This record gives sequence, structure tokens and C-alpha cells, in this order.
Amino acid sequence: MATVQTVIDEGAMRLLRLETAPFGTNAYLLVCRESGDSILVDAPGEAEAIIKQLEGTRPRYILITHGHADHTLALEELKNRLQIPVAAHGADGDALPVRPDLLLRDGDSVACGRLSLAVLHTPGHTPGSLCFLIKGCLICGDTIFPGGPGKTATPADLQQIIRSITEKIFTLPGETLLFPGHGASTRVQAELEQYRQFAARPLDPHLCGDVTWLGR
Repeated sequence: MATVQTVIDEGAMRLLRLETAPFGTNAYLLVCRESGDSILVDAPGEAEAIIKQLEGTRPRYILITHGHADHTLALEELKNRLQIPVAAHGADGDALPVRPDLLLRDGDSVACGRLSLAVLHTPGHTPGSLCFLIKGCLICGDTIFPGGPGKTATPADLQQIIRSITEKIFTLPGETLLFPGHGASTRVQAELEQYRQFAARPLDPHLCGDVTWLGR
């Protein structure tokens, strides 16, 4: 059964985290309290629980951080029931169970009533991985977690995800909250401090997979 937590409730903005079965993947629900508009980020499972949390709002979009099945398992059902556009990066479009209605690029913005999410393209975990920035909060999919980057398939992918993190995420203010696709939140400053220790060590040219800043 999905667990629901209100992680931000300030001014016009309300942000909920739903940890859903079967993979323990997070979905995020952004609500503009002034307009009642809402946006769902990722559709990992438990469509009924997600729809229940959307009650009393006007859903506008389903945004997808990346095309892996543990983030899109409920996408087809949610798309059919909510009848709202699905937005994703074109590089992951073919991996989705439904065709995206809107292709997002780095630097785009998506409106949610009086709120606006900025789109960051952060490839590495997948070619089309996206993060969404809103008022000091970054919904970051599987690009970065507390303690390390998202899983990578090749050393080249690891180099790419590190570039995405250092160029797009570590340039944000240190107090920026990071809300990943699995598990708890962290902050830019905490991850940057650990990354500096990682970057100070020689990097194994074959390194990839589940890498942590302070581990392997």
C-alpha cells in the first residue's frame, strides 16, 4: 500500500511524496493551492492510490523523469483515466508504455497554476533522464540519491551522469532539496561535500553500476 508524505507545504505550493508498490518507487504530486492545478511526476504503480491523492485538484500533466518500468508501470492506466498529457524527454520516449504527448528539453518550463517547474536534462542513468526544479526543490528521478549517483550501465554512462550532476545539480544553491526516485530526500550541499571526496580519488576507468561517493 502506498505511503503518502507531505514534504513541502508553503505558500501556494504543496508537494507530496507517494512511495508505491511494487518497487518502492516515489511518485511526486505538485499542487498549486491558489489555482487547484496539479502535476504528477512519475507513475510507478498503485494508480488508484495516486488518483485518490489527486482528488480535489485539477491534474494537468504527468511528467516522467525517465523511461524505466519501475517509474512507468501505472502510466498507461493513469493516462487513460485522467486523460491528461504525458511529457518526457524524446530520448526515452520509445521506452514508455504510451507515446508522450509533449517532448521536453533542457531549459523548458511546465506550468502548474501559478507555479512553474524548470526542466533539466540530466542524462546518464538513461539518455533521456530529466529533473524538475521548483522553488528550491529538485525532483531528480534516478539521477542522484543520498550518497551517490544513479545506477549506470557503462563507464561512459558514469562519466555522463557525473557531468549531469556537477553541471546541472551542484550549481544549484546548497540548501536545495533533492527528492529522488527512491528513498529519502537530501540536499545539494550534503552531496557536494561527499562528491568532493570522491573526485579527489583516482577513478577506476572501469567503474560503473551502483557507485557511491564514499564507497567503491
